[in-house]
Amino acid sequence: MRIPCGTAANPQRLAGGLTVYGDARRTKAKNRPRCFRRSRAVDVCFYRRLCMDSEVSWDKLARDSVLLKAVSHWRDDAEVWLEGSFDRLAETVRVNPLRRDSAWTENWLEENGAVCIPWFTGQGSAWTLPFERGGAEGEVREVLKSLHETGRVTRQEAVSMLPVIALGVESGDMVLDMCASPGSKTTHIAEYLGDNGLVLANEVVNSRVNMLVSNSNRHGSPCIGVVNHDGRHMPKVPESGFDRVLVDAPCTGSGTTRKNPDVWSKWLPSGGRSLHELQVDLMTRAVAITKSGGRVVYATCSLDPVENEAVVAEILRRNDHLSLLDASQLLPGVPGESGRSNWPSLGDDGRPTDESLAESMLPPTEERISSILHRCMRIWNDRVDAGGFFLAVLEKSADSPSKQKPAEHTLKPDEISPDPRDTPKPLPEELEVSLGKKWGALPNELWIRGKRILISTPQARIVWESERSRKAGRVRIPGGRWRPLRLMHLGLKAALLRKGEFDRIVAGASQRLGAELPGVSTVIDSRLFDELLSNGEAKITETRIEESVGGRILIDIANGDCIPVWVGSRLSLMLADSERRILCMQRDLQIKIVEEE
Repeated sequence: MRIPCGTAANPQRLAGGLTVYGDARRTKAKNRPRCFRRSRAVDVCFYRRLCMDSEVSWDKLARDSVLLKAVSHWRDDAEVWLEGSFDRLAETVRVNPLRRDSAWTENWLEENGAVCIPWFTGQGSAWTLPFERGGAEGEVREVLKSLHETGRVTRQEAVSMLPVIALGVESGDMVLDMCASPGSKTTHIAEYLGDNGLVLANEVVNSRVNMLVSNSNRHGSPCIGVVNHDGRHMPKVPESGFDRVLVDAPCTGSGTTRKNPDVWSKWLPSGGRSLHELQVDLMTRAVAITKSGGRVVYATCSLDPVENEAVVAEILRRNDHLSLLDASQLLPGVPGESGRSNWPSLGDDGRPTDESLAESMLPPTEERISSILHRCMRIWNDRVDAGGFFLAVLEKSADSPSKQKPAEHTLKPDEISPDPRDTPKPLPEELEVSLGKKWGALPNELWIRGKRILISTPQARIVWESERSRKAGRVRIPGGRWRPLRLMHLGLKAALLRKGEFDRIVAGASQRLGAELPGVSTVIDSRLFDELLSNGEAKITETRIEESVGGRILIDIANGDCIPVWVGSRLSLMLADSERRILCMQRDLQIKIVEEE
């Protein structure tokens, strides 16, 4: 996570400054489609435009920067690093393996010059495209946009995929993404969980919660919940703790020069020092709410040891029950470098200083800590041909002591403030009966929020039903609520209600629910299916459809594809343009504009 250089250390702003980083593994220009060819001169122009206000050329700005001076104290070949820190990043994407047509998506990427990222070992696949971020043109641009909008791919910088791979998420896990917005890592975690597990995506900045919810909806995963807390005070709900916690911490972004050229002129060592305490506090809370035997991954897009190894050392200093795992063994094939155990204190001129700094910012003197910091992983822009990155993987011992105190008082339900009215709640029994009759079956784990029916996972109900506590366990709070969690979003939107009655299945859930709900779905022949996709509407030719006025799911008898329609005097397709575009491409159809009679 990167914050703008020069931003004051206000945690409310800092925790919202998430930026992801990517691989820029480039195909030679001569092998690229013509519309994607870009020269280094374009990159030079890009940097020059950004430097025009200062009337200093980009190369002089970089060579005179404090950052380059700092890197010269962290590497012996700073000039080599400098040469690999200018070119724009390549476009990289992650394919969602939870979509039934993921193989088609991978085939389209390959046909358009994309190459698999060789070290990616997560769920699904990850690809580098043969053009810069945002550089797609024409039809490829439109298709890539549609793939992203429909949740088939997620645009994400390649190096940003590493923390989730290192997290080692397993089906059924309870996971916390502590600094989650905009949500690329959250959706990556969801691809490990599928329908079994829960990832709580936390965002402290209210204005960024909507972005996180939007990305969760786009991805279409039932296992995502979005919460709104200062990570330093994240409630321990569930009380047993999380199996995995990811801390993609606010940082100065010194590894992001390939997409944030302002770093050259604005980065200062004092910026990292101003964030160090916040980073330590976030990690301290992350460790506290992790289960015994659980795992915490700490990640930044910074190159500064004060924001990286120093934070890890301080957390190890405070917790005897933590072990530091070897990141290189968890991420085979990644061209990373071992963590450092020694570094100089730098002033804002980029040179060593005798300025007095907090002990936690200095190289550790304890042998038990300094001897294992090499297990962290540093990733340099030039060596991975991507953005700069750092990560560390910590594991809590199975016998770590509990700090919870004996219960002294249990609150009664009427002594607790209820959840806000618009918070998701389990489906009322009366509505369950009504929907079961209408749908012909009832999926598991349904929730209601206002006029929306949601689908989530068994772990969401476990959290909702579980007891929790406050005052270090002395006061017990009964379950049947989300508080003290401020839950802003849950699961997959499945259906809409009108005046308390079923209205229709939403488009994003039609493929998932079509075959499960015989009461609101109809199998049709491929010809009619294609006509609807191509024209957007069709005449009703079957009595069994004509008698089903309202929202309905139509299922292609040939391959099981599902589309939502509205049954009125005609059949009207109820798909977003992006989803319709992809389905038409898969079936080799043209979208036609039907003129009104």
